[in-house]
Amino acid sequence: MFRQLSNQLAVTAKGTEAPKAIAPTLRSDIYTAIDQTKSWIVGGMGQAGDGMSYGSALATIQKHFPDVKMGVENLASAENEVSVVVCGVTNMILEMSRWEGMAGGMAMRTWADALVEVHGRLPAGSRKDGIARGVARGISQNTEVSLMTKEFTARIQIISSLKSVCTRVYGAGTAEARQAEAVLSSRLI
Repeated sequence: MFRQLSNQLAVTAKGTEAPKAIAPTLRSDIYTAIDQTKSWIVGGMGQAGDGMSYGSALATIQKHFPDVKMGVENLASAENEVSVVVCGVTNMILEMSRWEGMAGGMAMRTWADALVEVHGRLPAGSRKDGIARGVARGISQNTEVSLMTKEFTARIQIISSLKSVCTRVYGAGTAEARQAEAVLSSRLI
């Protein structure tokens, strides 16, 4: 939390200006990143936690957020790698929602459904649990919510999609789902 606050202050202090228009490739890159992430988590392109196969998804994210990096502390840990990639794709969608609110809401619904689908296809075990924690952390703790649209309807749709991911991954009423939803709610209010 302190790191995020200090990063926001540093960006504000630099005087960087927000882009004046949506990046022309953002929409297609979002859906490309969703497909790459799905394949990567399931094990179609390497496997989450192997320390190297996240590269294609991270490269797509870095087109729009060049400061996103996989730190050494995140390598070879499925939970940490998934958290960084999920956060990056979520931030891309939130950035699109700034410019096209309803399109961002629909993309977030697609992303939420993709995460739940991928998690459901994984075999039970510690890897599945680690990926679930990574998804929850990427959405609830690492996402930059200030990128979200100001349009009321689209904002509600995006928030409900984000909240539904943890509930659908962990199961309704579980302690993990309640905790992730509480963290996300505290950041959105």
